[in-house]
Formats: sequence, C-alpha cells, structure tokens
Amino acid sequence: MSRNDKNVWALLKTEKPTGQNLWARRCYPDISERLIAALDSEGRRHYLILLGENDSGFKDTQTRGISVETRDLMMPRHADGRYMDIICHDTAGHEAFDLIGGEIANKLATEGENVCEIVSCVIAKWRRFWGQLPKQMLSREQQIGLFSEIWFLYVWVIPKIGVEYAISGWRGPAKSRHDFEWPGLSIEVKGTTSIRGRIHSIHGLEQLTYPETGRLLFFSLRMREEAGANNSLPTLISECRKRLEKAPDYLSLFEHALAKAGYSAAYNDEYSLIRYRVVDEALFRVEENFPKIDKNSFYKGIPPGIEKVDYEINLISSENLIIAKNAAAMPDLTKHFLKT
Repeated sequence: MSRNDKNVWALLKTEKPTGQNLWARRCYPDISERLIAALDSEGRRHYLILLGENDSGFKDTQTRGISVETRDLMMPRHADGRYMDIICHDTAGHEAFDLIGGEIANKLATEGENVCEIVSCVIAKWRRFWGQLPKQMLSREQQIGLFSEIWFLYVWVIPKIGVEYAISGWRGPAKSRHDFEWPGLSIEVKGTTSIRGRIHSIHGLEQLTYPETGRLLFFSLRMREEAGANNSLPTLISECRKRLEKAPDYLSLFEHALAKAGYSAAYNDEYSLIRYRVVDEALFRVEENFPKIDKNSFYKGIPPGIEKVDYEINLISSENLIIAKNAAAMPDLTKHFLKT
C-alpha cells in the first residue's frame, strides 16, 4: 500500500486555482503515471485518471463524502481528454482519501486496464468508512482511551502476534465487552494521567467480567501530559498506519475502527496539542483478588433500580498479578492463552 506524498496537496495549494480550473500533479509517478492529484478553487481534493477509447465511464453519487464522475477536462501540463474524477467532499476524510489513492495507483499498475472496475471496487471497499465519519472531537477521556488502545496494539500486540491477529482482535471501537477479544482470551485496556498511580475508571459491571471461555487480562498505561513529550494521538496513529502499509486489508480495517471510535483527522491540530509521556505500563492477570466489581459481587443480584455502576480501581496492591512490565516481556499469547 502506497500513501500519497502530502507535499502534493501543499504544492497544488500554492497554485491557487480559480473558477472552474483544476491544478494537477502526478502523485505516484513511481507506481502509475495514470493517477493524477488535483485541487479545485474550493479546496476539494481530486484524483483523476485519463480514460482511453475503450474505457467505460463511471458515476457514483451514493457514497457520502466522496463522489465519482466522468468528464472532459483541459488542464495545464496534462493531456486533454476524458477523465474519471474522484472527488473528496469531506475534509475529515483526507487521510482515508490518501489511502484510496495509493490503493488505486497500485491496482492500476498491477491489475490491467479496466479503470471502471478498479475504481468501483476500491470505492465499494471504503463506502462504509465514509458513512461513519465523525463530526465532533473526542473528549479528553476518549482521547486517552483511544491512545491507550492503539499504544497497546502498536507497541505490544502487533510485534508479538502479527498484524492479522492483532487487528482482528481489536474490538474496543465496536463497543464490545472488552477492548481486545480472541477465542480463549480477552484484554481490557485502560489509560490514566493520575499522579497517584495506577488509578483507573471502570464503567459498568461488564468491563472486568470474565469472558465465557478463556482468560481475562488487564493492560494499564500511565501517562503524563507534557508539552515537550514525543507522543500524541495523531503521531501514534501515523506510526501505526506505516506499520500496516504492507497489509492493505488490515489497514482498511484499522481506518474503519478509527472512524467507529469517533476519531477524525480534521481535528488533528487540536489533538496534537495534547502530548503524552508514557510513565508506566503493565499487563495484569484478572483473578479473584484483582480489584473489581461485577454481577457476582452482589449476593442477591443487582439491586432493583440500579441503572449504572461506575467506579475506580487502584492497582497498587496488585503487583503480584503483573505478567509483564514491558512489551518485550509479554508472553507468547498464541502459546499461553489463545485458542487456535
């Protein structure tokens, strides 16, 4: 999977297109000369593909945030002719639009000349993503939660069990009971900026309830918000995307998960203002002496009228339950816990 060089969009912006003009540049010349990036006077991003005599046109107006049409174009430095025009209408989708461009470029280079089939296939794959683009910023608590899940995914899980197993097991954005779920193992992930230690907020009675089969682990991430720290939510997501570039199907699943979690790159400037220094991380076994409340904590069942139970746990007295204090020390999950 190739990603569009973001300098392309910056260079096009300096051209300052006016009226109905499009300013265009080849964005993947090392992969395919056919795909062109363009910018219009409204700042919308386009991908253009020059069609041949035997290429059929294609139109898509059903995908929210993105459209495809076929039209005749005249552009400086490029051949006049009939082009397929893929237009991004939503700034929140710019990151995904770059990924779409890379996927189309690769397919143009490797899968022959059927432009209509290539574009329709790629757009169909990403249609669900465009339908769930978030329209508001994540709260501070949500940012910490998402950062913690992606940190665990990127630093701990992918290096240990590989991209396929790791991405398919990430269930937090889907609002599953636990943030990571596989046959035989579930892991709940929590982040905190508390200066008192591993103090974590637990929401509801299900988060620390054992899965029906297998084990439950708990990952604790402690952070400090510091202006000079290296980590932010956008930088961590960018690094994770780079690691997934050679696995485009799982990169697509990652992007869909981000959208489900409510993350939009449109707010990256704001998200980048909050930077984190990782202070401490540890993976725990959740056993009977792990501090938790679940349905079994109530001898006569949950009292009538109780709608919601939120509480805090302090893991200061749970050192004996730690499995690993860093990613290198984490046991082989496929050997010790996961059922295949």
